[in-house]
Amino acid sequence: MSSLRYRAWRFVHPDFDTGAVATGIGNSPTGGIAMVDEAASVRQSILLLLSTRTGERIMRPDYGCELYRLVFSPNDDTTAGLAIHYVRRAVLHWEPRVEILHLDATRNPDADSTLDVVLEYRVRSTQRREQLAFSLNLAGETA
Repeated sequence: MSSLRYRAWRFVHPDFDTGAVATGIGNSPTGGIAMVDEAASVRQSILLLLSTRTGERIMRPDYGCELYRLVFSPNDDTTAGLAIHYVRRAVLHWEPRVEILHLDATRNPDADSTLDVVLEYRVRSTQRREQLAFSLNLAGETA
């Protein structure tokens, strides 16, 4: 019987977990803290990394991703290239559990101010391929 390699508290992110009733750390059905395992734990860590501004964490000021710098930028190839650069740099530095297989950013055809980012990665310990897609609102508007 093998034990779980990765386990973390389940965190519902308000920007990435659409349709969630509540955000933040949740409770399990038994009243404890809800947990996520394996690939879900790694995915959650990447989402938290990409949504954290560099300098936001006091005790770890280098942690985070600089995607926030792209707000109010034109939605063009240069901005897409910078998004790819920022995501790649953050994941390579802060998430050694994964190997980046493909990373792309493109203009959303339905929303002029939205940049769609797709990260395909492999979890090193399990060799499992995962894909993470999210949208970056360049207009600075919140939902």
